[in-house]
Amino acid sequence: MRAQFGSLIRLRRHQLGISQEELAGRAGLHRTYVADIERGARNPTLISIEKLATAFNVSIASLFASLSAEAGAPLLPVAAPPEPVMDIVLVEDNAHDASLAQRAFQKARLANRVYVIASGEAALIHVFGRLEPAHPPAARTMLILLDLNLPGMSGQEVLKRLKSDARTRDIPVVVLTATQACRDALSCLEMGAEAFLVKPLDFIRLCEVTPQLNVSWALCGHAVQGA
Repeated sequence: MRAQFGSLIRLRRHQLGISQEELAGRAGLHRTYVADIERGARNPTLISIEKLATAFNVSIASLFASLSAEAGAPLLPVAAPPEPVMDIVLVEDNAHDASLAQRAFQKARLANRVYVIASGEAALIHVFGRLEPAHPPAARTMLILLDLNLPGMSGQEVLKRLKSDARTRDIPVVVLTATQACRDALSCLEMGAEAFLVKPLDFIRLCEVTPQLNVSWALCGHAVQGA
């Protein structure tokens, strides 16, 4: 996979007639990093893939689609994401912040379904409803982005309920806060939240904490769906 991706990046760069140094400059990456990618010696992160797509002036989905077509072999699924696909549950009562997050997901061309839920009570109904036999195990198919300042039931209460139940404690939860210096966010980490991020939610910053979440993103050419 690394070798295939590297050869496709090199092919695209040659077609544009630019050097590794110029591509690295456009992408904001080190030339040696680009060289390692092209020779298949390094696994590119989602962040670096997005930067390379920007350098080529295409979306991530278009990058994979065009490169796959040129190479004559598929690299990543474009039309159909793998199963099961991780659903994103965004618990956010602020319509503006929710819209910004959805736009970030749309820009990244995620295939993951995004459910925007405006209250803690409704979020718990949604999550525990997924525990019914008709649904796959929730911990494998769900990521929760949880705002702390919710009307009614607070984000802390929602987190406590999720992490105290054996059926839901393994669902990764990222707490969303208004500022970096937030005592409540630190308390949430102690309660079992995997990470916290400062709003507005940005996909690149979310990718930075992805390794500790044990989740993967499904990329395709379709827009993210809100519900």
